[in-house]
Amino acid sequence: MEWIKKGLIFSPHEKGDWLVTHAAVPFADRIGEDTFRVYFCGRDRQQRARVSYFEIDINRPQEVLYLHPSPVIDLGPLGAYDDNGAISSWIVNHGAEKYCYYSGMTLGVTVPFYFYLGLAISADGGRTFSKHSASPIMERNHVDPYLTGHACVLQDDQKWKMWYVSGQRWTKEQDQPKHYYHIKYAESADGLNWNRRGVVCIDFKAADEYAIGRPCVIKDNASYRMWYSHRGESYRIGYAESSDGINWKRKDDEAGIDVSDSGWDSEMIEYAHVFDHKGSLYMLYNGNSYGKTGIGLAILAGK
Repeated sequence: MEWIKKGLIFSPHEKGDWLVTHAAVPFADRIGEDTFRVYFCGRDRQQRARVSYFEIDINRPQEVLYLHPSPVIDLGPLGAYDDNGAISSWIVNHGAEKYCYYSGMTLGVTVPFYFYLGLAISADGGRTFSKHSASPIMERNHVDPYLTGHACVLQDDQKWKMWYVSGQRWTKEQDQPKHYYHIKYAESADGLNWNRRGVVCIDFKAADEYAIGRPCVIKDNASYRMWYSHRGESYRIGYAESSDGINWKRKDDEAGIDVSDSGWDSEMIEYAHVFDHKGSLYMLYNGNSYGKTGIGLAILAGK
């Protein structure tokens, strides 16, 4: 597997009070023959994230056709689980509606932050969204006692399947809190109420690994393929395969994409969204500084 980089397609800098820096965790939703709406989260001057989108023609992706001027998922009210950030994750087209799963963030005291998985629903084709609830759809519990977020959701085999980030623990290192999270699996009958059994799909492999995030799963015939971000010293994009979507084998050396020698994605590469369009696989991803340098596009060679 080899990904051919097509370059940076969106740079976020100073495009509004809500979009001062970053365009992170992209997701492509097809809205026309070759037209895609790319959802992402941008940050304001207080580093608070909000979800919005821009639109591109996949044949000339460096030309942004439209940038929405405001957030479509904004901060929650003071004290809510998303009062300090709403981070884009995944969209499911469900009948006439679009379900947008996102991570709501709030600040902590003993630890720097908390995030939990929320849901917003669009009834107008993804131009606007309304939050399903003032509370997250996946709060902490005995299975996920620390964090939940960054979900990938597929409707498959007459059920809803979710791969999501779950916090495992916090530690103190050099007198500073450090988070550890990996990827778990859950199922649902309606996309709203989720059965969590603590099934770990992608776990830590290297001694210095502490953050495994942003799963992206596609079903290819009878097998499943996942791209995700894994972090030791800095983020890289990993890859795994599964026959059932539950038991996975990490094959990070087959991811087919890595940092560049120089430029916007030379230090780290992360938050991939892989999608099929007319028989070809495309990848949206972030580079240096967790999306501060923008969003890039790659296409799988030979597809």
